[in-house]
Amino acid sequence: MIEVSRFWRDPALPFVEARRVGDGRQVCYGPHSHESFSIGLVTGGRSTYLSGDNQVEISAGSTVMMNPGVVHACNPIAGQGWSYLMLFVDMPWLRAQGFMLPAQTFSTSAPLYGRLLRVFADLFDSEVADREAGLARFFQQLPDYLEAVPAKADTAHPQLDSAAAFMRAHRSDPLSLADICAACGLSRSYLIRAFRQRFGLTPHGYLLDQRVQQARAQLRKGRAIAEVALEAGFADQAHLQRAFKQHLAATPGHYRDASQA
Repeated sequence: MIEVSRFWRDPALPFVEARRVGDGRQVCYGPHSHESFSIGLVTGGRSTYLSGDNQVEISAGSTVMMNPGVVHACNPIAGQGWSYLMLFVDMPWLRAQGFMLPAQTFSTSAPLYGRLLRVFADLFDSEVADREAGLARFFQQLPDYLEAVPAKADTAHPQLDSAAAFMRAHRSDPLSLADICAACGLSRSYLIRAFRQRFGLTPHGYLLDQRVQQARAQLRKGRAIAEVALEAGFADQAHLQRAFKQHLAATPGHYRDASQA
């Protein structure tokens, strides 16, 4: 039987991380984002997939893609079973391959599904020669599998973007809503309402998401959980534990102690 959940990392490929989930009913997420580019496969069952403003039902054979910073979540449908594989790839490495972020957020292409399944199989096999070159070829060829979906027009809102940038720059500081309002020049009521419409999270939720991302990066280095919690702006280890589990459906310890399977 496939494990409920396992993270995979390999020191030889520090720019990539994977997750295998055998029972998605036990791995449920709140809306969250990643600093990396994420791509994954639904290998069994069905689930709901929220990406930005869009929510769709996806099933076995589907491929999902999440660009950095895009709020998303995948969760089971009325307790139905589902399983999946996810790949998280650091943006600096992808940029070095000339990779452009896709506008498409999911695909039912059988050729793409089959190709990505082979990518996962090769990635998990340490005997495969030059796995990095194989990954590079996949991401260079990914646009060939995707539809020509026009990117959505982005209605500029400099003050809301400034609020988000301020929180990213000060995510480990004890920020108040008044601090954020003062930095971007918006009223409390307008900021709360408009920020959620633009980013999919409240200012508090966005700040918490940023702190979880900071903690995630440090936990990958094997650091002590309590130390990471304080550095990332959490009140204590228990506070990090609650937020981490909500955002990543895993405890900090389970995530930190992941190893190559």
